[in-house]
Amino acid sequence: MTGAVLFVSVFTVLGWLQPGYSSASMFVSELSLGPFGWVQILNFVLTGTLVLAFGRGLAAHFSTGAASRAGPVLVQILGASLIVSGPFTTDRSAMFEQASISGIVHGVFGALVFTCAPLICFVFYRRFRRDAVWHPMAGWTLAAGVVLILGVVLLKTSQQPDSGLFEWKGLVQRILLVTFMAWIFTVASRLRHQYRDSGENTPPAER
Repeated sequence: MTGAVLFVSVFTVLGWLQPGYSSASMFVSELSLGPFGWVQILNFVLTGTLVLAFGRGLAAHFSTGAASRAGPVLVQILGASLIVSGPFTTDRSAMFEQASISGIVHGVFGALVFTCAPLICFVFYRRFRRDAVWHPMAGWTLAAGVVLILGVVLLKTSQQPDSGLFEWKGLVQRILLVTFMAWIFTVASRLRHQYRDSGENTPPAER
């Protein structure tokens, strides 16, 4: 829950503070290149670490059945990709393609993030639709997966200079990131409430 809120809050505030930065037309990763670049780099690393921990928590909770293996592994791959995306900073999006070694590495792991995100939603949708406890999350998870798939297609299209979306590529990316982070927050919150409720319903002598 903390990681999702942290990531979105930091890149939103930095986008406001960075001189000459446009949240609509520039990628979140480009915040790592400005005067407060170290903040966004740290944001990637801390959020990735928290997502890794979340993946381990999911593996412990969903120990059997659908999504018990692929789901947590995909979440941890995404978390590790965020961590690597921090110190390996991007090239500016105006260059159209990554040219430096750092930019290429960032591009590879950034692609992993946006590949894993919709896959995670669809994998957990298989679990949630069959699980009575998690069934209320099934519709939201499917919707998030569809939005992410459509967003990835739009994001790829928006990177072409002659596309009508080129000046809106930053906004498209933010919709993707906020959608997925909202999904993480919601699942983590529900998981937290389940453990709190189970603890409160356990007799003191058995805790």
